[in-house]
Amino acid sequence: MVTLPPHSHRAVAESFGIDPARYDRTRAAYPEALLDRLPGHEFLDVGCGTGIVARQLLARGHVVLGVEPDARMAEFATGTGVDVEVGTFKEWEPAGRTFDAVVSGTAWHWIDPVAGARKAARVLRSGGVLAPFGHVYELPEAAAAALATAFRRLAPDSPIVPRTSMLDAYQGLYVRAADGIREAGGFGEPEIWRHDWERTYTRAELLDLIPTSGGLTMLPPSDVDAVLAVVGAEIGDEVTLRYATWGLTATRR
Repeated sequence: MVTLPPHSHRAVAESFGIDPARYDRTRAAYPEALLDRLPGHEFLDVGCGTGIVARQLLARGHVVLGVEPDARMAEFATGTGVDVEVGTFKEWEPAGRTFDAVVSGTAWHWIDPVAGARKAARVLRSGGVLAPFGHVYELPEAAAAALATAFRRLAPDSPIVPRTSMLDAYQGLYVRAADGIREAGGFGEPEIWRHDWERTYTRAELLDLIPTSGGLTMLPPSDVDAVLAVVGAEIGDEVTLRYATWGLTATRR
């Protein structure tokens, strides 16, 4: 069986806007150590979602333009003070604008890695940086197994299948992105990196986060509730999750 790359599954990619407020309050901000890697002052945030990355960059005094295909997510981001243009990165027209860095927070895997890199090269100034990055967290083993079992039962045809271990597996998304950059040309050698950290959630906070995961965003509410009931039976009042933030940087020649 051939497994299609994530960017082929547009229905999943554009399903996160079902509840922008939940997405924004539950998805973690990005570590300051990551933001310290990003050079320049003017940023293009591809797949900006509700504006989590953009607001962090704005708080540092940078200029940020977001591009977001989901009008619901874009409207939410605009309401928080982010300048957003609605459309896919493929179709978005830069109109002669250029940037010091193109960033993408937990969204670059929804973009064709070669076409995306070529488009980024068009809008980056010489010496600018393409820097996609993204979070992945790991549930406790019993909860992860329960989630995977429930998901397979309720959505057997879904292209997204939760795994019991994700921290290392997520690296593959950035290996694919790096290969796309090399094929596109116009960049120096991509540098893949990983930042490990932890976050503690209450039971209610974790059960609020889980439905924002790809695949679950496409299930009817009754099925999501069924998944949460199964997972909730495996967690206590407080849970500390291990996170890995994977990313890469590549400099425009």
